[in-house]
Amino acid sequence: MSDAPALEDLSRAVPFAGALGIALEEAAPARVGAALAWAPELCTVGGVLHGGALMALSDTAGAVCAFLNLPPGASTSTVESKTNFFRAVRSGTVRAEAHPVHVGRSFIAVRTDLRDESGALVGQTTQTQAVLTGAGRTDAGAARAR
Repeated sequence: MSDAPALEDLSRAVPFAGALGIALEEAAPARVGAALAWAPELCTVGGVLHGGALMALSDTAGAVCAFLNLPPGASTSTVESKTNFFRAVRSGTVRAEAHPVHVGRSFIAVRTDLRDESGALVGQTTQTQAVLTGAGRTDAGAARAR
């Protein structure tokens, strides 16, 4: 489990997520939980939660998961992200659960499941996060530069 002050610090670190209403609920290296409540201003035609809002929820949870798995002094940036959408969300809260699939020296791969209030899988994101060290290069890039 994680404590509230740490979650508040992470929320302040990602102001875009706060502007959308994304809330971190749990943050640990093995699992990050976040939530986004349906709101009309986040919808597309027919009151369906916009795919971009769902992707932002996934990216936020995945990036926090990657961040929590970084070595000391490193940072991260999303280099690839793919989302599959399985069903529309027309109300309620969507919850994201991110897990690291691979934690390496140069990249961290994260899978994030998106579920509606009934627990149904509404989407799934797989993303790759670069591990940035030194002057913003991945370990692999820094090794090639030597």
